[in-house]
Amino acid sequence: MMRQSLALTTMLYQITSLLLEVAAGLVAGACLLRLYMQHQRIPMSSRSGNPMGRFIFALTDWLVLPLRRVLPAVGRWDLSSLGAAFLVQMAQFTVLWLLSGMAAGLLSVAVLAAFGLVRMAIAGFTGLVIVYAILSWVQTRSAVGDLLERLVMPLLGPIRRFVPLAGGVDLSPLVLLVLLQIAGIVLGSLQVAVLVAIGP
Repeated sequence: MMRQSLALTTMLYQITSLLLEVAAGLVAGACLLRLYMQHQRIPMSSRSGNPMGRFIFALTDWLVLPLRRVLPAVGRWDLSSLGAAFLVQMAQFTVLWLLSGMAAGLLSVAVLAAFGLVRMAIAGFTGLVIVYAILSWVQTRSAVGDLLERLVMPLLGPIRRFVPLAGGVDLSPLVLLVLLQIAGIVLGSLQVAVLVAIGP
């Protein structure tokens, strides 16, 4: 009976964790994309023809707009979008912390949220590069393709200066994907080191 209860508790925790990850990932990811698109000065209004603008606003306005009263933009950086993404990640890890009964303190939860945000940015950029590479191979021009190009060029452009074409094939997306994977590995090691340093 005890084993069945433990198995049920574990299953419910895993389901809750998955649902939280999906919901938090969607909202926090949209906040990060909003931050990045505004930094790159990519128009997001419905009149601009941006297919993602309305979707991003619908997911993030409820949290970003109130935060603008206390977190004004700094230059081209919309700190309210960044703050919203962090709060969503913080809420996710706090709920998981309370459900799991971990011995970690609130500082550890904040560290996990911060690293989770950077990990999400790396994963998001990885996805953008993969979709951009696929669309570039099939040679289709579309509003989505143009948007993706504007999003990935800040990192892809410098790599293209050093990576020549191989038989007419652009290898810069592959190089960028490898660099992003390396960044993810380094981030994981750094997270462990920070958590060990601050203790429970």
